[in-house]
Amino acid sequence: MTIAAPDSRAIPAILDDVPEIRRSILRRAWIFCRRQPLGTFGMVIVVIIAIAGLSADWIAPYSPTANDFAAMTEAPSWAHWLGTDQFGRDQLSRIIYGARTALIVGFSCAIIASVAGLVLGVGSAYFGGRLDLYLQGVLDVVMAFPLIIMALAVVAIFGTGVHNVIVAITIPLIPRCARVVRSSALSIREVPYIDAARACGFGHARIILRHMVPNVMAPFLILLTAFVGQAILAEASLSYLGLGVQEPVPAWGLMLQGGAEEYASTAPWIAVFPGLAIALTVFGFSLFGDALRDALDPKLRDR
Repeated sequence: MTIAAPDSRAIPAILDDVPEIRRSILRRAWIFCRRQPLGTFGMVIVVIIAIAGLSADWIAPYSPTANDFAAMTEAPSWAHWLGTDQFGRDQLSRIIYGARTALIVGFSCAIIASVAGLVLGVGSAYFGGRLDLYLQGVLDVVMAFPLIIMALAVVAIFGTGVHNVIVAITIPLIPRCARVVRSSALSIREVPYIDAARACGFGHARIILRHMVPNVMAPFLILLTAFVGQAILAEASLSYLGLGVQEPVPAWGLMLQGGAEEYASTAPWIAVFPGLAIALTVFGFSLFGDALRDALDPKLRDR
């Protein structure tokens, strides 16, 4: 028995396709930017916030915890572009470092909740029966509570801190993803190639991972981007109420909570700039998520 030597022309052929793949990706990106200008604007906001959070150690002009009691509630100036708070801390530096906290909480909650919801939704739709009935009952109970109320209850049990805030926000997001994914997976379960995979003797894990999960990735990715904005807003709400991230960790919600009401008339920049940061970030993720939905949904793609 002889084994044929690999064709030496195969590797150059593959390498020749690499520039074409890159051109195809750039072409699709250009089409997305041209057809979705608002989504592109949202993506630019998200990228700017992400760069600010990742490079906060290098671009922030001051330490976020450094107090300057000689410059308390100082108005925006060349020394402090966005002014200072009631403790003399630079607002711009705290907003830049707060972007890191917001992105850590936002992406952690979104990824964990989306993956858990994907597993529960696809598994519930595939197996059906009593498992689907009982699981959907539990998810309905969790969804009956608003996100912020459920998060407050979880924080009251586990306590404050970044890790506990992530857990508190993730739990109410899981059923929201599971229900949407399940609705898409139910229609895929009835497709003939699923029956063909069962007839071929494929296991449940292979059918779910290779045939069902790839077909629900469009709603999964849309929910992932939407959950980031919701998680950032929920984290800011919890921090504002004093039940989220605690000092000295810089966070946008803490900047609103730290006496902003008392200085609303004398030093409005203490509340205005963190509020704008929260609004722009959530707005950017919302625009990008809507554009991603239009790009991935075949019914909306050609409109």
